[in-house]
Amino acid sequence: MVSESTTTERAATDSAATTAETVTDTAAAAEAFLATLTAEQQEQVLYSYDDATKTTSWSNFPVTFVERAGVNLADLTEEQQTAALGVLESLLSDEAYATVEGIMNGDQFLLENSTSTEASLGQYYIAFFGDPSDTSAWEVQFGGHHLGINATLDGTADAITFAPTHLGSQPAVYTAADGTEVQPLAGMYETAFAFYDSLTAEQQAALYQGEEVSNLTCAPGGTCDYPTGTGIAGSELTDEQKQLLLDVIANWVGLADEETTAAALADIEATLDETYINWSGATVYDMTQGDGIYFQISGPDAFIEFSNQQGSAGADVTGYTTGGWGHIHTIYRDPSNDYANSVTQEEATGMGGMGGAAAPGGTPPNG
Repeated sequence: MVSESTTTERAATDSAATTAETVTDTAAAAEAFLATLTAEQQEQVLYSYDDATKTTSWSNFPVTFVERAGVNLADLTEEQQTAALGVLESLLSDEAYATVEGIMNGDQFLLENSTSTEASLGQYYIAFFGDPSDTSAWEVQFGGHHLGINATLDGTADAITFAPTHLGSQPAVYTAADGTEVQPLAGMYETAFAFYDSLTAEQQAALYQGEEVSNLTCAPGGTCDYPTGTGIAGSELTDEQKQLLLDVIANWVGLADEETTAAALADIEATLDETYINWSGATVYDMTQGDGIYFQISGPDAFIEFSNQQGSAGADVTGYTTGGWGHIHTIYRDPSNDYANSVTQEEATGMGGMGGAAAPGGTPPNG
């Protein structure tokens, strides 16, 4: 959970404007965080850059099922928690940091209000692979249940990558302590349906795979063969539709500064004609109807899945939707550059990630 006191006490800073600034600021924030830790805690946080643990220590399962790398924020003092979150604040844009806060506080909402007996909801871990620096490559790994960030920063190449990353939310919409409505991943729904609605009926028919909502085929913490060739190809889209598709992809690659985002999207755009998109489930953005949606974007430089989970996993809250539309799992990977090619993905420890078959083909339902 991101507590109100911790959020209030963080130093207010503007998002960095360039990749180099983000790398420098994040390395400085990481060093400041390490300085608050004991020698034993530092040993828990720091790993070698090429340690395979970075591939097996994150998942869409609670932390009791898959052991996370690093130190649990719940075991830190308030000062240390503030410094840990300062690393994320330096790494992420203001909008992306707010999204992360929303995801974390959603898990805390489940812990406090749902029927779930999973005590680890609301627990998050932070680890560094390699020494924080703006002159060498290193990775920030941060996550818990509905969040798994793997950000590789390389000052020598002036590059930041977020592949692979897991963003999820349950409930997708909930009420904060101050009474405001929070929907952390609203942008994913909005951009996805903007893209879908831009397609002609013929394009939608090619895109659509059926009413059944699939689970993730390439789940967090698992190996993946990157299925592709199903649905509609980027080469069949207009320039306007391609831009709308890039807007969807930006929900995952656009977590840092504008320069980093622009570079990532430019790489993906270069192979967009070879990228395939498919969709199943609902065809209208109405969270009161149906079981939600599944879509997959699969190309040489980006693999993205969005899946509404068909069930609450025991986390029911009266008056809130915690399954279907209200339970989101996503994955972003780069088939050509996962973990900046520092390690090869191995299966996660414990239960691993949840997979699932692709939805059968079909015609979009009316409405």
